Amino acid sequence: MPFRRPLLMLLLCLGLRTARAGDWDLLLHDGRDYVTIDSLARFYDFPQPVPPASQLIPANPAAPLTKTLLLDNGKHQILFTLDSRLAVIDGVNQWLGFPVTADSDHLIISRLDLSKIIEPSLRPELIPGLNPVNTVVLDPGHGGYDKGAVCIFGSEKDFALDVCFRARDLLLAKGLKVIMTRADDTFIPLEQRPTVANATPDSIFVAMHFNDAGNPDASGFEIYSITPRGEPSTSDNTFALHDLEPEPGNVTDLQSLALSESIYHSLLGNIPQVDRGVKHARFAVIRLAQVPAVLIEGGFVSSPSEARQIATPAYRQALADAIVTGIESFKTLAEHKIPPKLLAAYRHETTPALQTAPVVFTNAPPTLPTLPDPSAPERQAPTATQ
Repeated sequence: MPFRRPLLMLLLCLGLRTARAGDWDLLLHDGRDYVTIDSLARFYDFPQPVPPASQLIPANPAAPLTKTLLLDNGKHQILFTLDSRLAVIDGVNQWLGFPVTADSDHLIISRLDLSKIIEPSLRPELIPGLNPVNTVVLDPGHGGYDKGAVCIFGSEKDFALDVCFRARDLLLAKGLKVIMTRADDTFIPLEQRPTVANATPDSIFVAMHFNDAGNPDASGFEIYSITPRGEPSTSDNTFALHDLEPEPGNVTDLQSLALSESIYHSLLGNIPQVDRGVKHARFAVIRLAQVPAVLIEGGFVSSPSEARQIATPAYRQALADAIVTGIESFKTLAEHKIPPKLLAAYRHETTPALQTAPVVFTNAPPTLPTLPDPSAPERQAPTATQ
């Protein structure tokens, strides 16, 4: 049975300046604080009442056990699935730390997920500690002896470096400073990469990677920010004691989530691709970054069809364009408190980049284009450039 609890701790957790006593119905479930979806809907002005769990109707008759709840207030949409960690927020898959579940027929969500995912997603302009963005640290994954994922068209380390060069040119043209953790085929230890951003005032950190899987049918985009303290990472099925350990990156976990969503909405809004979701992890480069930090997976090198795309300049340019657009959106949020553009707005206003300039393949596989020469003066990456 839900009960009303003094709201001070929740206010501190959420940073909600406008909440009133009695806004939230809290309960203890499996030893963890939860909030009813009824009170979530009430606070964020979603239509009420929320039906009890027993009255949820399967969204897909072919999957009668998969029961969903859609909240829509005309400004935001959230699709919850009972007993699932996957939510769809404003058209984009978002992975929660804990499943939405039911208690005494009340739909409930973890209080941590409310404070660390739902609130910053719906009201990013209220995220505290958003600093101006003057420098972007681009981190091309792998390098040197570490090729990353490999396919017949090339290796992840080269694809990632090329996307970062392209993004660098765009960012410099917009007046931003850019630092690249590597500008040639050199391996940089993981723990050294975020230190560049940590030492740079008003910076953000963006790591560029491509995915690999044993299943050649695996495809799509995904993006990672630091896992909130007290939650399991997306790839972990259960909570463990080490999830309670604070990480350096947790000081900016809300800001990092906002950066990941800003970039991810732009990626999906500009490039037609499978949505694998906004995810959370404790990868070294985002775990150790004390500035807003994300890791982008720009497609699967292990997928024959996606590998062909990744090997083309048009696709890598589209990636760079979308990433920079997302960075600009985050910069506007940080400096002017204007919420980032959402997926629906991108799709309404623009034609996806790869539809306006389709990539046509012949029977012969495309060869990897010549990548930028890191020794050329215009491509060198000093400590910082303007």
